[in-house]
Amino acid sequence: MAGTLEDGDIYFLYRPRVGEEQVESADEVQRLLVVLHPWRKERLRLLIVGAKRLPRIAEHERAWCFVDRVVQRPEELREVLGRRTYSTKTRGERTLAPVRPTGEGAYCIAKHDGHTHLAYELEIPREPGEPQRALNIEPEASYVVNVRNPRTPPPPGAGRPRREAPALPDELLARLGTRRFAPLDPPDFLDYPGTELVLIGAAEDASEDLGIDLNAQVESAARRSIFADLLSSRQEHPVEPLFAGVWR
Repeated sequence: MAGTLEDGDIYFLYRPRVGEEQVESADEVQRLLVVLHPWRKERLRLLIVGAKRLPRIAEHERAWCFVDRVVQRPEELREVLGRRTYSTKTRGERTLAPVRPTGEGAYCIAKHDGHTHLAYELEIPREPGEPQRALNIEPEASYVVNVRNPRTPPPPGAGRPRREAPALPDELLARLGTRRFAPLDPPDFLDYPGTELVLIGAAEDASEDLGIDLNAQVESAARRSIFADLLSSRQEHPVEPLFAGVWR
């Protein structure tokens, strides 16, 4: 049985490509975002998945992601996740449409057989629709998760371009030592923007794989909903991907 290091709420969201208001396929998705809100810490972590989809479980596929922001209050993320306008030298003013929620549930980070796992179970939706299938958001999943040592060179094509390395404290750097990758133990690595992770598909039945009752976590009274906790308005953030399993 696995030992739980952290648990909390997990939210999946996607952002349409620049200038797109309507998404009809994964080709029109700019980014897949994951928000972790631990139950025992007053903070939220925004992660960006580099491949714009989660790794396939059956193929034990790998995907890179990195910690983009860490904030103390949901209000600090709402502006980031809402409609954004910015200016460029070549194309003038550009607009990013608000993110679309596409999954919510409970997660845990656990130690198991010498590895650390990020596992989750969704509350909504219970059955995947087209967006969930295209983005590989399973109803339940477990991934082996490792941290990349920022003092070692990144593998070709990996990592986060033009971003500074995370300002990890000495005690976390000591955990990494000279290894290129290390288990996500403790989960405090996630509290530093710029931290890079690699996710490796492990199991679709996370509860059986780890011996943890994720369903009990989903039904826990401690759980928050994505709109009560994170997003400000159902009018601003279309709910069809979350509740109806269709693109929007």
